[in-house]
Amino acid sequence: MIAHYGFKDGSGDWFVIIDTDKCNGCSRCVEVCPAKALEVGPDEMDVFREGPVAFIKQEEWKKIRYTCIPCKPGAGAKPAPCVAACETKAISHSDGWKKLYQGLRH
Repeated sequence: MIAHYGFKDGSGDWFVIIDTDKCNGCSRCVEVCPAKALEVGPDEMDVFREGPVAFIKQEEWKKIRYTCIPCKPGAGAKPAPCVAACETKAISHSDGWKKLYQGLRH
């Protein structure tokens, strides 16, 4: 299952995307997130899943654009810490940040 945590508004799509089929619940993303926005626990979106999965804390959903901005997801130089730490490649970010940084370069 692909879980989208965040929001969409007139300025873009601001989501942290977690592929729960790939996530093994290792907690590496939690350890490296400077904003402490990630947790690992039961999968609330797939009640039939056994084992823990990473997810964004609910209180971060509406402000995820600002929570993730220090890590510069989509800036191109290097992946955000949570993405880099995920050995199963279960975490990604929507295009909102990429478009933001492209706009700043022009």
